[in-house]
Order: sequence, then structure tokens, then C-alpha cells
Amino acid sequence: QVQVNESGGGLVQAGASLRLSCAASTRTFVNYVMGWFRQAPGKGKSFVASITWRGGSTKYAESTEGRFNISRDNALHTVDLQMNNLKPDDTAIYYCAAGVTLQTMLMDRGNYWGRGTQVTVSD
Repeated sequence: QVQVNESGGGLVQAGASLRLSCAASTRTFVNYVMGWFRQAPGKGKSFVASITWRGGSTKYAESTEGRFNISRDNALHTVDLQMNNLKPDDTAIYYCAAGVTLQTMLMDRGNYWGRGTQVTVSD
């Protein structure tokens, strides 16, 4: 069992930056692919970014590439999402997930999810 907890959300103006952090309570953190997803009002959950076990490979949604950066610290069992040049369309609840592989994570097969953190971007 892996517990995942997000922090760092808030209300900002368009163009601002926010940094989300996710802490995972597992001694085998390095074995998991970590990812961020988001759910905008009235929409389903969508992929934002992911990072492989040792941080060697990252993947981003087209809408966030170039503005968001995902990183992980395997010693601290954390994964961060640096969000720059935020837009109102980025408004959503952001969820951190731990998965076995990127493929299973994208299919939500066996993911461990946090409760989410709200990000609101005003015009």
C-alpha cells in the first residue's frame, strides 16, 4: 500500500507560477512511476506529466509541455510539479499518482492516488 499526499495548490493570476509537491509513503518509492493528473470542473481526469523510476524519462501532456516541469527526489520520496506561465485553462484539482509502469498508470490500473490539491488561475 502506498499513500500519496499532494500540497502546494492555490489561487494565482494568469502568468504566475506554482509548485506542487507530492510525498509518497513507501520504502519502494524508487520502483514507482510517478505522475500528475488533473480534473477540471465538469471534466474527467486527464494526464499532465510523468517521470520514470530514476527520473531518466519524463512525459508531458501537449497542453503543458514547455510550461510545466516534473522532477523527483528518490531519497525524500517526493515528486514536484513546477508550473509556469499558468493559464485559466489550468484551473483544476491536481492529483498525484504512483504507478507500476507508465502504461498502467495511463490506464489507471493499480494506481495509488492522492486526494488532490486545488489550483485556480484567474484572468
